[in-house]
Amino acid sequence: MRILVSGGAGFIGSALIRYLLSDTEHEVLNLDKLTYAGNLESLASVESSPRYSFLQADIADQAKVSRALAAFEPDAIMHLAAESHVDRSIDGPSAFIQTNVVGTYALLEATRAYWSKLPNARQQAFRFHHISTDEVYGDLHDVDELFTENTPYAPSSPYSASKAASDHLVRAWHRTYGLPALLTNCSNNYGPFHFPEKLIPLVILNALEGKLLPVYGDGSQIRDWLFVEDHARALLKVVTEGRVGETYNIGGHNEQKNIEVVRAICALLEELAPNKPAGLARYEDLITFVKDRPGHDQRYAIDASKIQRELGWVPKETFTSGLRKTVQWYLDNLDWCRHVQDGSYQRERLGASA
Repeated sequence: MRILVSGGAGFIGSALIRYLLSDTEHEVLNLDKLTYAGNLESLASVESSPRYSFLQADIADQAKVSRALAAFEPDAIMHLAAESHVDRSIDGPSAFIQTNVVGTYALLEATRAYWSKLPNARQQAFRFHHISTDEVYGDLHDVDELFTENTPYAPSSPYSASKAASDHLVRAWHRTYGLPALLTNCSNNYGPFHFPEKLIPLVILNALEGKLLPVYGDGSQIRDWLFVEDHARALLKVVTEGRVGETYNIGGHNEQKNIEVVRAICALLEELAPNKPAGLARYEDLITFVKDRPGHDQRYAIDASKIQRELGWVPKETFTSGLRKTVQWYLDNLDWCRHVQDGSYQRERLGASA
């Protein structure tokens, strides 16, 4: 297949592209705007593949996207391009509406025009796969309750509201225009190449530098953690084997309180990085509780039985095994982290746009 991946320089998108190029024979066009979260260094291991190409473009630029579709002639589009950081959405929601809502609309329209001109057999085989989040469902309060594909939407933040809007657009384009679309809603991803503003990499890197480890509220918020490489396998399963018009929830079966995640990272660092910053007795001593985020969801938990039942996907990693791999990757790749922290990775963005 020829697969266009939007947002392929981001965390999940780059994991997907690395998987597609290393474990399959598919061709990939990475279409990415290269915002602050887009990092081409995350694709260094596959960028020389003859099956890989990159185009810097904004999904909201419908004309440019249309030209890319005409030139690449994809068999599938896997749409991951999104603004995704909740705190940033609270501080500046406009970018989230522009990319996640307006951008998804423009991509859908460009795709519809391209798809409508395909020969009948290729029309039938084509897929538009929209990758979303479990945050569109709001939060859970009953300890036994899980998000299913039929859970009503109740987003809490500007980020999750913008993703909910994009989900509705994709379903409408399928229902109204017949565009062969599928949706997936995933739980919290973690793993290698995660942007350092997110919880797990932030805790790892702060701890190594002897900086405070900020935890919102009392740290009792619960998330279902999904190793990003497991997610990449699930996404390919859905786009190649999923039923058109269906939604599949993808979860890691790994519910953890935020404070438990932070303490688990500290314990791993005691083992894997015992040479602490001067004057620090234990990594856990760096934990500090800060004012809770406005509208902070208390618990997310995914019922992933549908994708297991219909497509045979289950995660390979437990939270214990995945977290160990993640911490070790950051310890082994501090240069990548420094390039993000000091902004030098952005020079690739300038080079790509030259």
